[in-house]
Amino acid sequence: MRKIFSLAVILAFALSVPALAASSGGMPLSGPYPDGSRLTFATGGEQGEYYAFGSALAEMVSRKTATQVHIVASSGAMKNVEALYRNNAKLAFIQSDVGFYATRGTRLFSTKMDNFSTVAVLYPEPVQIVTLNPEITHVEHLRGKTVSVGQEGSGTYFNAVDILEAYGMDINTDINPVYESFGDSVEALKAGKIDAAIIVAGTPTPAVSELARAGKIFIVSLDDKHIMDLIAKHPYYGKVEIARSTYSTDENDVTVAVHSVVVARDDVKMEDVYNFMYGVFENADGLAKENARASYLTLKSAASYPAVPYHPGAVKYLGEKGILVSGKK
Repeated sequence: MRKIFSLAVILAFALSVPALAASSGGMPLSGPYPDGSRLTFATGGEQGEYYAFGSALAEMVSRKTATQVHIVASSGAMKNVEALYRNNAKLAFIQSDVGFYATRGTRLFSTKMDNFSTVAVLYPEPVQIVTLNPEITHVEHLRGKTVSVGQEGSGTYFNAVDILEAYGMDINTDINPVYESFGDSVEALKAGKIDAAIIVAGTPTPAVSELARAGKIFIVSLDDKHIMDLIAKHPYYGKVEIARSTYSTDENDVTVAVHSVVVARDDVKMEDVYNFMYGVFENADGLAKENARASYLTLKSAASYPAVPYHPGAVKYLGEKGILVSGKK
């Protein structure tokens, strides 16, 4: 009788294992997957924040999981999308607006490049309208002024187009545009060659901080009505506030931001993207000690990018945290 009972217990347990595995999407996990691949991660220029933050993320994921992440420098989000398309990278940093353009074949892209999926949104990159002129307090005050709008055809350039259009202005006729990098824009402001510069980057932005250390600067705020209109037309933006302590301005400044996003080629294994998410978000506190950008990491923010569907590995990780996102079909 005892043998029959033992056999029944064994059979019951055996039948329960597939059910447990199915309920967790393949296997019940209390940690990362034990097998992983080596993934190349396209970041940004070696002196930039994408490269520095990417290094911290790659090191943490490689140390905490079986997935090994190797970073490479790049010249920005557009080139990163192209690297994914050509299979020269498996993971990449992009901006939320650039992902929107790529998957729709617009603005920066003449054809659709949609062979990638979202892994996670990481941190905001505010659109900062910077000036040394205290009389420029509203976007309308840029009319007739000389304004640096980023390098021609860049993501910053199109952010400038969007904001000016929201206020009824044309970038080519209502301002005198100049096309300069962040560093060159700061030097031009110092020299009095331009009236304002539009800079899109995580805050505090080193180039803007350098300018603020040299003297008083002003960040031009956007009003709520125009922000709502802008987001309704261009859903890759979000409303953000730049604290006055950031650049020692007189008050908190309100603007919009695009966001830095990690994306992966669709052919990256589910387990590797799951491990990337696990390595980053289970160790966010440790990352924040290494890089200030990690202080922005939250699961709610990670799941906030509807423009590009999520990779199955990200869907699984976020789902286990009770967060539902739209996955790539």
